Amino acid sequence: MEHMNIRVNFNMADYSNLDFPKKDREILRELAKRMAESAAKPIMRERRKLWTAHNMLQHTRPLILCDPENGWNEIIPDKIIQCENSIARYWELHIRKQIFWGEQMNDDYVVEPVFTLPYVHKVKPWGLQGKVSKFNKGIKMEQGGAYHIDAIMKDYDELAQVEKEAYILNYDATNNLYETACELFEGSLKTQRNTAWFWSVGLTDEAAFLRGMEQLMYDFYDEPENIHIMMAMLRDGVMAKLDFLEENGLFSLNNDNSYVGSGGIGYTTELPASDFSGRVRTKDMWGLSESQITVGVSTEMFKEFIFPYQKPIMERFGLTCYGCCEPMDQRFDIVKEVSNLRRISVSPWADKEMMASKLKQDYIYSLKPSPTDLASSKLDQDKVRRDLRETLRICRDNCVEIIMKDNHTLGKNPENLREWVRIVREEISVM
Repeated sequence: MEHMNIRVNFNMADYSNLDFPKKDREILRELAKRMAESAAKPIMRERRKLWTAHNMLQHTRPLILCDPENGWNEIIPDKIIQCENSIARYWELHIRKQIFWGEQMNDDYVVEPVFTLPYVHKVKPWGLQGKVSKFNKGIKMEQGGAYHIDAIMKDYDELAQVEKEAYILNYDATNNLYETACELFEGSLKTQRNTAWFWSVGLTDEAAFLRGMEQLMYDFYDEPENIHIMMAMLRDGVMAKLDFLEENGLFSLNNDNSYVGSGGIGYTTELPASDFSGRVRTKDMWGLSESQITVGVSTEMFKEFIFPYQKPIMERFGLTCYGCCEPMDQRFDIVKEVSNLRRISVSPWADKEMMASKLKQDYIYSLKPSPTDLASSKLDQDKVRRDLRETLRICRDNCVEIIMKDNHTLGKNPENLREWVRIVREEISVM
């Protein structure tokens, strides 16, 4: 099954049958009770307080979050899923992940007694009027595999034909499933609608899908005026999408155990905004922007062609995060112009010492260790310990979180994950 950050891509379920057989209901009820037991552990209350203080730049020990991403398929393989109904299978997987976090992972993730039910919806992606491409149909790829971008827009003369991304919602199915979840989990979990409508508002992924990755790189040099036109169009399209989600009451607060940025948990008392009255707006939420796909673009071109279009979108949110896999040491001085910037990704390719000196205690140092170590059949514990000890020495005076992510495999050995968390905790305790 396809895993999103923290959650599961529920949209891949077959929504033609909304009725769960009796066996599926019994399985889900029992799993919900186990999840609720994890959520009730005193350690969850302690972790909640730690994340809240950390996100508000107060001094805490480094916090740990481990999201195995595609590695979940080795921790909870399909053969373990017992439900028969397609939707129920996705619900079961989601709950089993929460149970694993609560019973075995031992990082700082907080299990809440809440079942998050996403809206049943489809995404109509960016495209050209009357034209169908592989991207329009949705890219199909093996889990953890590579894929090819079939460029939509072959020439900038086609800009006027570009159609914006849109959401198509199935309210009837959503309401039906909401009632089912409330009945199933009553007494164990609270059901709430909460959809991850997007991950990043960075714009450049969309630019690459329009033009193709290689052609986009040429365009920064050969088509500078058209790059500006395209980026403005993408900015306006994302703004319109955010307006739609706000106006239709589709947003949910993410100042809880939601995954925010490219790593981190959202607890904070700084959100929602002081004038919040119940309907969630972007200014009540965390947001993320990044441009990892343009890692080969110079700092000067990033400043001219990319960041000016990201900035107004970032400023809509209450708090923002920046970066993912791209090294931010050369771009941070540009993006720090955004006054609500709080969390910065420090990827395996970043100059960690430079980032430590730039971020100080003014921003969250969101450290992303390389997932390569976990991809071997047996974890090299000495190497993990050496690398981590050196990094913790460098950022000992920063507001640090350690985020293990981007795992395509755990070397078919989920024990790698638990060992990694154990080593991190030991190294933190002696730093």
